[in-house]
Amino acid sequence: MSEHVREPRLPAPRGPLSAAVVAYLRGAGPLPRPVDAEDADPYGDDLHLALYVCYELHYRGFAEAGPQFEWDPELLRVRGALEQRFLSALRADTPVHDSLDDALGALLVEPAEGTGVTHFLRDEGELWHLREYAAQRSLYHLKEADPHAWVLPRLSGRAKAAMAAVEFDEFGGGRAERVHARLFADLMEDLRLDTTYGHYLDAAGAQMLAVVNLMSLFGLHRELRGALVGHFAEVEITSSPGSRRLAEAMRRTGAGPAAEFFYDEHVEADAVHEQIVRHEVIGGLLEQEPELAPDVAFGIDATEYLEGRLARRLLTDWRAGRSSLRTPLPQEMTHTS
Repeated sequence: MSEHVREPRLPAPRGPLSAAVVAYLRGAGPLPRPVDAEDADPYGDDLHLALYVCYELHYRGFAEAGPQFEWDPELLRVRGALEQRFLSALRADTPVHDSLDDALGALLVEPAEGTGVTHFLRDEGELWHLREYAAQRSLYHLKEADPHAWVLPRLSGRAKAAMAAVEFDEFGGGRAERVHARLFADLMEDLRLDTTYGHYLDAAGAQMLAVVNLMSLFGLHRELRGALVGHFAEVEITSSPGSRRLAEAMRRTGAGPAAEFFYDEHVEADAVHEQIVRHEVIGGLLEQEPELAPDVAFGIDATEYLEGRLARRLLTDWRAGRSSLRTPLPQEMTHTS
């Protein structure tokens, strides 16, 4: 991954909403009407690609879209309608725990016989499964921790200090070569994947787009700061055991040293982060704003809900012997150390 990251190209549309948004950014047509979002599938390709494109303007942007589009009033109005359709569906569909303690407690329990994606990859995954998994996850990991940084101005005191400490680790502790996005690019190189930022956007499915969009949705809205903290807690608490399984999968398949290192690093780092997030970030936030406890629980549970949808898609495809990507990867090269 180049130290100077160029803007990615706009993706191919997946329906009328995303087609209109992409055309507008190219100066080639009008935006969809906000009312058009009301009948869209809230978890579908068209809505989530349109929303992803809107959000990406707040990160690296696109080569064909000038920087003025980031705060384009008409585009923000459309984005708001897309967000409302997505968030309303999440609030209706997410199984929510009765309390924050229950939500956190559920995350701390590792099932004796796990059947999730990381269990599959550890026990029976082949190199092509790992390559697809990395390609999908690259939509987040090549900008790892960026969506969570939006919450820092919304916090204060213990919560802010603790969140900043965790983010400092995510961004390499002051060392460019240790930035987690850089480490993931190294992993992708081991797996013979293209490390260009946004390269696999066209290939990733709606379930992966929804997971990344959730982070941006929570991060970019101050009123959802509690949900963002809950989301971050879910990520950090579940990361360490999942990363251990993924590191074992990388070793078993001979993926390469950088591929192993990325997940080995997360086993250790996220075990520490989990304690900081639970006791200092969540504890500090609720010490000042106890009324946000239901929002924190919603952030945890909505993340689990969307990750569950993604897991079902991946495992259904892989167990059927087919690619989970919209565009399958070229056949991998034989790895040599």
